Amino acid sequence: MLTKEQKIEFNEILEELGNTLDISESQFDAAVRSYKAVGSWLCDEGSLLKPYNPNIKPQGSFLLGTTIRPYDENQDLDIDLVCELSGKDARWTQKQLKEIVGKQLESHKTYESLLDKEGRRCWTLKYRENSEKNDKYHMDILPAVIASGYSVLLEKAFSNVTSHQVDHLSISITDREVDNYPTETRPEYWLKSNPFGYAKWFIDQATVPSVKLFSLNEAVKPVPKFQRERMPLQRVVQILKRHRDMIFKDDKEKPISIIITTLAAYAYQKQTNVLEALVDVIDRMPLFIQTKQDPMTGEYYRCVENPVNDKENFADKWRETPAKERKFMDWLKKVKEDISNTTVQRGQQNIMESLSKAFGSNEITKTFSNIGQRKRLLTEQGANRFDTKVGIIAGAANAIKPHNFYGSED
Repeated sequence: MLTKEQKIEFNEILEELGNTLDISESQFDAAVRSYKAVGSWLCDEGSLLKPYNPNIKPQGSFLLGTTIRPYDENQDLDIDLVCELSGKDARWTQKQLKEIVGKQLESHKTYESLLDKEGRRCWTLKYRENSEKNDKYHMDILPAVIASGYSVLLEKAFSNVTSHQVDHLSISITDREVDNYPTETRPEYWLKSNPFGYAKWFIDQATVPSVKLFSLNEAVKPVPKFQRERMPLQRVVQILKRHRDMIFKDDKEKPISIIITTLAAYAYQKQTNVLEALVDVIDRMPLFIQTKQDPMTGEYYRCVENPVNDKENFADKWRETPAKERKFMDWLKKVKEDISNTTVQRGQQNIMESLSKAFGSNEITKTFSNIGQRKRLLTEQGANRFDTKVGIIAGAANAIKPHNFYGSED
């Protein structure tokens, strides 16, 4: 059993690890500049899309505040975006709309060289080969049609931390695997997605009462500011995703981020200590994997339900590839073992070695270096909180501060 002081110290280590996993402000700003430039080109004077006010917004981890650096510096940062259109030509099918977006991108000299082959739902721009070492990324752009007044509804929803009604935030998207892809012109009959409703749900789950460290309204502003602070659930998701990456590397059957993020958010119980939240979330995640029966075949299958669309199963691939489910459960067991093994270690070197195996030596070295710098600063200021005789870490973490949730309200 850890003492209160030990929990505080491990909390600081995990918080600093999450901070180390964050993308930098320069990476964030470079990505924002890039996707705003794409949006400007899509509504250029000669664009067929201009009458429908194309607007690029982030979705996925970039919106949720759970993005992490790639575990390998040669890999790309993956940024998911939505291209919102306030309408379309009444004659356009979803296939035609998607092709028009692709042709507009292709008509730009730079984007033509960055444009990857067409995806199922998205167009992808690969910035990796044309960027500096620390700014390698690719952007997946999802064409979508929004309802009238959508922007006002979105702003209202993102400003209200108490309302959980998000059905009205769904959007109509292009998907070439649906039967009506080449024929259907009416967006109300296209596939629906709700990335912003999901973001609202996730941040509601993450928010501790009277605390606001991360603003969804800021995240979708035309030029959002880099937000450095994170809530415990956001840190938990970042830590789990990095552990997944270190275990599976490029394995195509590795646990996908949306399942990790969703189960973590279901399982989170508003703890303010990251260690306590992480341990509890890992224990409780399996409770939210449902078993359902297919009414047509009678077959039983596992389901991770989309919290804003109960008809969508994020674990649908588990049915056709059982290895994906097995690897997910094996990973949950492994991350539980690794965190448990770390918390019984004493002394800086032992803790560093244990964490390095699970999360990578570079990140852990930087984590402890940052903590050590804080210790020295606090010592100089006469504010060193922990006696080296009782602290779990001799040296770098003796001066770890408690986690006080004094976030801004912007």
